[in-house]
Amino acid sequence: MLKGLYTAHTGLRNEQNRMDIMTNNLANASTVGFKKEGSTSQSFGDVLAVKVKDASVGLAIRQPLGINNPGVKIGENYTDFTQGSMRITDNTFDLAISGEGFFAIEFTSKAGDTSTKYTRAGDFTLNKDGYLVTNEGDYVLDVNSKRIKIDPLQDTAIKTDGSIEQNGVKVAQIGLVDFADYDYLEKYGETYYEAVEGAEFITSDAVMYSGYLEMSNVQVVSEMVEMINITRQYESNQKIMQTYDSSLEIAVNQLGRVK
Repeated sequence: MLKGLYTAHTGLRNEQNRMDIMTNNLANASTVGFKKEGSTSQSFGDVLAVKVKDASVGLAIRQPLGINNPGVKIGENYTDFTQGSMRITDNTFDLAISGEGFFAIEFTSKAGDTSTKYTRAGDFTLNKDGYLVTNEGDYVLDVNSKRIKIDPLQDTAIKTDGSIEQNGVKVAQIGLVDFADYDYLEKYGETYYEAVEGAEFITSDAVMYSGYLEMSNVQVVSEMVEMINITRQYESNQKIMQTYDSSLEIAVNQLGRVK
């Protein structure tokens, strides 16, 4: 009798996980370079239920009760790398990538450890020393994985291949990195990604556009519709649990009463 109760419980947990991911997507609908996430689910493996050590049929007899499906379990989350829309900013150091690829960023953790992260968020700026950095102060890397330093007092132009020119002279080139399989990218924060073991680097043929930003690929209307569906499914599982609770209450307090 309790099998359905546990099945409904696993359904509630799965819908809660979907809702958590959905609300995070909506919260980042206006975040530059954000890529929405999704979730998967799968059923638990069917098991053969048997009754053991039942004196009514014999302690040594295993009595089959049939196939039992314990419900649904939470699967893996995934990232949708579909390109977002572009917004014009007319800021030279705002860069948008058209095509597949990532900016390489020198990231320093709070513990002082330095590593390379990858991002599609191109809202860059120059710090006081003339280095090209992210809004968080992390250094943007060039094609040789070096920090990019330019003269902040000179007029700057950035070409579609990432070349940075000042007074008509090329002074640096922003690096673009791509991967053969995005399954080897792990999300780090809201817009950063890090390569895990097995990641294969490939040359990116994407182009950059100065004065533009790639916005989030979250479609607010679609996410809201999906949120309504999740809420309804959550409520359905909740009603199943309430029904089982009422049945158990009757069984314990009424059917089991000794007169």
